[in-house]
Amino acid sequence: MTDIISTELRPSPPSKAWLRIMALVYDPFLCVGEIAGMRRRRSTLLASARGRVVEIGAGTGLNLAHYPDEVAELVLTEPEPGMRRRLARRLQRQGRVARIVDAAAEQLPLADGSVDTVVSTLALCTVGDPEHALREIARVLRPDGQFLFIEHVRADSRFLAACQDALFKPWRSFGGGCHCNRQTVELMRACGFAVTADDTVWRGMPAIVHPLVVGRATR
Repeated sequence: MTDIISTELRPSPPSKAWLRIMALVYDPFLCVGEIAGMRRRRSTLLASARGRVVEIGAGTGLNLAHYPDEVAELVLTEPEPGMRRRLARRLQRQGRVARIVDAAAEQLPLADGSVDTVVSTLALCTVGDPEHALREIARVLRPDGQFLFIEHVRADSRFLAACQDALFKPWRSFGGGCHCNRQTVELMRACGFAVTADDTVWRGMPAIVHPLVVGRATR
């Protein structure tokens, strides 16, 4: 665990002004990737959501249309004000019932063992302390709970991984804090999760975020 965390670069967070811009351009920037397969992946993954569901980093709400009507409760956490405003508008347009919470993944305002399903899609790449966030997810999950995720990760290809490392700083500045080379599955396992995941490609997006993992984790 120490080796994974200590070698990860942690520059200063992106400016609030750029994060406001990101909230406006996020959906158009992801549009081609959504059409090229991400929308289908969201739908397939979230069909398994059950019970009390908490999504971390819900962003502009691209997952909303894919949650089953049968979920007992839906809680959407999002720390960025611009994203929360767009999330609230999408929630109103779609007529879904959900609670939006201003909270970072590292500090979930939820009781221990109170959640059946935690969801993260393209969110763990942006958190400042992924180990802390994963331990929070583990804390709030019930003993039989599940963590459903889609995340882009560090490439297995040495060439592409080298490109991710070289472009880390400019991409993070552009992407609102996104880490293009984060070893997310390794972090999950180091935090005690049993992970079942498939590798795939995020088509329609820049190559440094092509490597995707889609899966389910349990404690």
